[in-house]
Formats: sequence, C-alpha cells, structure tokens
Amino acid sequence: MAFRESGYVSEPRETQQLISRGIPADAPREVGTASACVGGSGTLPSSDPWFCLLILKVGHEPMPPTLGTNVLGRKVLYLPSFFTYAKYIVQVDGKIGLFRGLSPRLMSNALSTVTRGSMKKVFPPDEIEQVSNKDDMKTSLKKVVKETSYEMMMQCVSRMLAHPLHVISMRCMVQFVGREAKYSGVLSSIGKIFKEEGLLGFFVGLIPHLLGDVVFLWGCNLLAHFINAYLVDDSVSDTPGGLGDDQNPGSQFSQALAIRSYTKFVMGIAVSMLTYPFLLVGDLMAVNNCGLQAGLPPYSPVFKSWIHCWKYLSVQGQLFRGSSLLFRRVSSGSCFAME
Repeated sequence: MAFRESGYVSEPRETQQLISRGIPADAPREVGTASACVGGSGTLPSSDPWFCLLILKVGHEPMPPTLGTNVLGRKVLYLPSFFTYAKYIVQVDGKIGLFRGLSPRLMSNALSTVTRGSMKKVFPPDEIEQVSNKDDMKTSLKKVVKETSYEMMMQCVSRMLAHPLHVISMRCMVQFVGREAKYSGVLSSIGKIFKEEGLLGFFVGLIPHLLGDVVFLWGCNLLAHFINAYLVDDSVSDTPGGLGDDQNPGSQFSQALAIRSYTKFVMGIAVSMLTYPFLLVGDLMAVNNCGLQAGLPPYSPVFKSWIHCWKYLSVQGQLFRGSSLLFRRVSSGSCFAME
C-alpha cells in the first residue's frame, strides 16, 4: 500500500470529523475522503514510519537482498522489509534515530492545520449538499467540481506554505545515509538553505507534490462521485424482507450512506497508489544535490529538473520505490547503492 505523505495537509481534527461522518446515521461529504487521504502522514504523531520509508525511497540498501519465491513459484530477489529496516536503524542510531526530522515535520503539520483553518474562516465553504442519483448529471457534477475546487485551493496554499519545513524535515532524515550532521535545528537549516540555494531552495520538489495533490483530489472525488451517484441505489434496502420506503425509510438511507462512505475510502486508497510517483519524485528532488550523500551519486544522479528525475526512475523501473512495506522485489534494471 502506498502512503500519501508530504507535510501533507490533512489534519487530525478534520480526519476525526470525516470518520464520524462515515457512520450511516450521518451524511458524509462527497469530497471529504480525498482531502483526508491527501497528506495522511500529517495525522501521525511521530515521524518514524516516514523516516524509514524516505530512506528506502532514496535507494539506501545497507542489507543485501535475499532469494525467495513468488506466488507462481519463481525465484525472485526480495529486499529487506520495512520492519527489518526499522530494526537496522535502531541498531545503528538507537530508538531515538527513528525520530529524525520530527520537529520540522510537526511544525509543517501545525502550519498546514493553521493555514487551512484560517482559509476556512476567510473563505467559508458553501453549504454542502448530499449528492444522490436523484440529481441530474449536470447538477450533481457541478456540486462535486465546486467542492473539489475549494479543497484544491486550500490544499495548494497550505502545501506551498508548509513545503519549506517539509524540505528541512526530509534533509534531516536522509542524513542517516551518510552519517552527516549538516542539518540539525530548524533555524540553522533555514540559514544553510538560504545561504547555499537562495529562496528557491525552500521549494525544491514543490511542483510534483502539487501535481500529485491535484490529480489525487480530482481523481478520487470524481470516481467516488460517479460510483456513488449512479451505481449506488438510494432505494435499496438492508432489511431481510426488503421493505419499501414507506415501511423502513431510515434503514434504506443508512445503507446507501454506508456504501458511499466505503466507496470513498476505497477510491482514496486506489488513487493514492496511482499518484505515488509524484510524491516519490518530489521527495527525491527535495534532497537532490543539497550536499548530502543521499542526494548524490551513487545513490542518485544530479537531476536537472523533476521531469528528469521522473524519466530516470521510469527507465529504472523505480517509480514506486519505497511504496511497499513487506514484499519489496528487486525489479529488473534497478540498481542500489549498498554498503
């Protein structure tokens, strides 16, 4: 399962509200699931899972692959799992090593939360209406487009404001690869980046992250809308006898809402997996050619742009590198810098 990360913009309070709205008795928002899935990492209280995943993303493989068999019985090479890698980090740095980059990540999440809350006060959303298959296509689609546009605006603004702290967090984490200490505190890191790279240094990797967010929001919301509005029947009943509207209307309403809430959740997972390459490219660009070993050969070429990075990963078959937690196969044509 691919994780949506990035300073990534969903907030714990909003997530809790969305979960509560998934209860059949409540009417959920059509676009809520997408905004919650974007930035799932922002809801976690610690950075240890994302630290391990980021190290895997940059291609740092200190342990050799092992020979195993796939479901077809063929011999394949498997890289150590996420949990094996976490144990290795503890052996090298102790448990405290799992929390590299935690301070800037928490600050990034807090800034994102404050930004979204402030924007909601300045630009309050319109009344959210439940979309059903009783709406005509133009009317219901117009609702989804309007709501998704609003979520996209908040997502992009909060992403841009929080991205500098995300860059600092990424660089603090990947120092594990070369055992460096160039980026330590937030303030000192800000000074180093500004001195060496200028203002643009705080926004490296921003474009692929923004594109990933936009594609995810629209893809998730539109897919969920078409499935919920045109495939989920409001008249279906969840009672054994199949009671009609007059006999048990509340039961029918609850079942339709429950199905819609599950649909949104599944669509969020599916679309997040498809947009994972944007996140990978964005994170790699954030640490590329910044003076750290993880962003230089042999771990990574010096990329001219995020498009160059995308093409390189595509040729290597590594666009989904770091997305798997357990069965990490060594793809053909891939090359890793191993200690």
